[in-house]
Amino acid sequence: MKPAVLLATRISSSYRAALEAHYDVLGPVPEPFDTSVRSLAPEDAARVRAIATFGSVKISGAGMDLLPALGLISCLGSGYEGTALPDARARNITVTHSPNANAAAVADVAIGLLIDAVRNFRAGRARLEAGGWLGNAAQPNKAVRGLTGRKVGIYGLGAIGLKIAQRASAFETEIAYHNRKPRDDVPYAYHASLLELAGWADVLMVALRAGPENRHAVNREVLAALGPRGIVVNISRGSVIDEAALIEAIESGAIAGAGLDVYEHEPEVPAPLLSLPHVAALPHIGGATLEAQEVMQAMALANIAAFFAGRAVPNAVPE
Repeated sequence: MKPAVLLATRISSSYRAALEAHYDVLGPVPEPFDTSVRSLAPEDAARVRAIATFGSVKISGAGMDLLPALGLISCLGSGYEGTALPDARARNITVTHSPNANAAAVADVAIGLLIDAVRNFRAGRARLEAGGWLGNAAQPNKAVRGLTGRKVGIYGLGAIGLKIAQRASAFETEIAYHNRKPRDDVPYAYHASLLELAGWADVLMVALRAGPENRHAVNREVLAALGPRGIVVNISRGSVIDEAALIEAIESGAIAGAGLDVYEHEPEVPAPLLSLPHVAALPHIGGATLEAQEVMQAMALANIAAFFAGRAVPNAVPE
């Protein structure tokens, strides 16, 4: 009998087919995982050795305890914030991810969101569709401040943040960043705190890995420091920004706009974020390119294969 792998979420048909070539694939079980996993037949629950999931799916120690043979939780993508790492480690369960696989794709979306938020493409498209454009000679377009010369602050200069910095530099912007500690391999200025970075910047790119320690790190104080000409772009996780404070800041003019691919309570998106001008919004598609998906799946499959072969997994979540 093939080893059993449980899906904690829906996955692509190609990823599932690759898993089914070697394993007995069970599920997917719907969220919340800790509740739905109880619906597994006892004989199936007893033989699940690995879980294939996304980093945002919440898996607690209570859910792990329902799978007595569980030894691996494989997260597709770089994130793993939904998995209770201390609980997994206390149970000798290995947690893996696929870091850097989608960095280029997500960075592209971050720049796209920034341009859209600055230039308000949605409003321009709506004017075209409504037949309201009379030609620039008769109806000059309202000029807005462009990207050249802007100060782009990157919160989290990891693989994605670095690619954002490289792309933003091509627009003749000035780059600075805040990390847990400064890097000695980049030419960008380091700011010792997020608040200090926001006070310097007029664009704040949120690109760090999310976790309980940085929930609502971008709060009212940080948004106020960013200022009335400021734009915040989030391609990390929705939990990093206080969404209520963000809406309030945009509505009051405390900041100028936002570009968002992630939200605090996905898939729910507050109505103001879909109606306010200079808010570019996407449905969490940052890593959704063929190239990124192929690499992420290959890394996840390699992690699962190594586990079942008794080898060290290539991409364990770091201690």
